[in-house]
Amino acid sequence: MANPSAPQIDEMTESVTLMEVSPRDGLQNEETLLDTEAKLELIERALQAGCRRIEATSFVHPKKVPQMADAEAVCAGLPQRGDVIYTGLVLNWRGYERARATERLQEVGIVIPASDTFGVRNQGMTVAEGVDEAVRILRHARTVGMRAQVTVSVAFGCPFEGEVAFDGVVEVCRRLADEAPVEIALADTIGVGVPGQVLDAFGELREALGEMPLRAHFHDTRNTGIANAFAALQVGVETLDASIGGIGGCPFAPNATGNIATEDLVYMLNRMNVEHGVDLDSLLEASNWLEGALGKPVPSMLSRAGGFPNA
Repeated sequence: MANPSAPQIDEMTESVTLMEVSPRDGLQNEETLLDTEAKLELIERALQAGCRRIEATSFVHPKKVPQMADAEAVCAGLPQRGDVIYTGLVLNWRGYERARATERLQEVGIVIPASDTFGVRNQGMTVAEGVDEAVRILRHARTVGMRAQVTVSVAFGCPFEGEVAFDGVVEVCRRLADEAPVEIALADTIGVGVPGQVLDAFGELREALGEMPLRAHFHDTRNTGIANAFAALQVGVETLDASIGGIGGCPFAPNATGNIATEDLVYMLNRMNVEHGVDLDSLLEASNWLEGALGKPVPSMLSRAGGFPNA
């Protein structure tokens, strides 16, 4: 049953920020390991398209995610400019220390699991342990003046435990909100969520957290990602994650496929007159380049169909 307190379509946001995640979440599940220069080329192409929030890399053990083994090298090559926020994803205190040591990132993104089984398999900690680690990082980041945000993974369903009780997700978010992150995100890590669920979840979260900025991270595993992004807009979510070409997935979740494609999302936003600041033609060029770099077609629909009307 839909949440009667959830905002309706006439309250849909008129503008949204896009977080480009292809350099991290996009590449981490690819068999082809791009070298550092290719990753920086991808980031440069995202910048040229107008992306101003970019998840550049993650600081995880290279044996677990070899695609991110050059995190420090990628950070060293990031173009430094005042209008961009580069994010490094961290799973624990060690990752946070590595991210800070680069002195090239404006933000760290902390991941908290919504289920114990996924948390143990993905980052070696339960939900409670993950929250404690996040609180520690958020408090330290605040004292040193570094932006920090939090994503709750598998918030819409776990590959090992199945349905996730959303009351528990809300309580996790309440505790995290007490530590003043710059935003809190819900991630459909394995792509099982549907629009009604998104409306309810973010509606409840908005009611619980007040003015806390919210972000949404959707995977298109079951062809619901773009519909879920549309639902998130209806509830006033300020930021949407997306990946050029629709590449991505989680190495620790069976059959978890790519993120929603940035170009597919931008096409929808353009046709809905929702402001976002990203150029569609440049995204399509980047997606075409990425196909060559990976040596295979990318999943996005627009990479095959093109925009409309045609120029």
